[in-house]
Amino acid sequence: MTWMDVAKVVGLLVVGFVLARLLSVAIGRVLATRMGEGQANTLRRIALYALYALVAVSVLRQLGIDLTVLLGAAGILTVAIGFASQTAASNLISGLFLLVERPFVVGDVIRIGQTTGEVIAVDLLSSKIRTFDNLKVRVPNEQLLKSEIVNLTHFPIRRIDLAVGVAYDSDLDQVRAVMMDVAAKHPLLLDEPTPLFIFVAFADSAINLQFSVWTARANYLEAKTALHLELKKAFDAHGIVIPFPQRTVSVLGGGAPLPVALREAGPTPPAADPPAE
Repeated sequence: MTWMDVAKVVGLLVVGFVLARLLSVAIGRVLATRMGEGQANTLRRIALYALYALVAVSVLRQLGIDLTVLLGAAGILTVAIGFASQTAASNLISGLFLLVERPFVVGDVIRIGQTTGEVIAVDLLSSKIRTFDNLKVRVPNEQLLKSEIVNLTHFPIRRIDLAVGVAYDSDLDQVRAVMMDVAAKHPLLLDEPTPLFIFVAFADSAINLQFSVWTARANYLEAKTALHLELKKAFDAHGIVIPFPQRTVSVLGGGAPLPVALREAGPTPPAADPPAE
């Protein structure tokens, strides 16, 4: 090869890599307008690696290298790597399905199994979640695809379900009015959808109720805590009792009460001597 051929190869390599990077950035910007930032970045990297491969093939052809032998060796190597990395291949394919389906995007709060946190990255092999106690959890994409994913921040509003029990002598109309009044006056709770007052069951010690209200997604935790505090204050102000567990003991056999006698405690008798052996 002459110096001119070497210059052509170097120029092709530099220009090809620069164009590949610029084109991948453009692809990422176009995809970012149609999907989440995390998915767009992942697809941008895939496009970048594919363009790099095309540049490398072009450079090898310019050097006069026969690609038939390389492709044969690459095929054998690919088969060997495929058998050795079936899990990685499964995660890669699962990652592509997640990019297409988009059950969540970067910034969403999801729950999968016992893990709940914010999605900070969606990569080809795994997704990264930051829990609320600031731990980083790596979840393989294959596990995500096979598991039930609960997206806690997908919709703009969320419902707060409050379970409460009141005493049996409570006026349920008054209880309902007090709860509705608290919900109507609270600034973080929504008027629409309207709050729900639901009778649940006659329980052992109380009448179980459910009170459901709606709030904006960003105010969920604050509104949930504030609602409990305000309802406790309102119940205390109106004399509504949240009872402790109670048990009623009935004696069978004639219904006569058991005799009960109180007496003063006497001196403690001395301990008996152990029997002689």
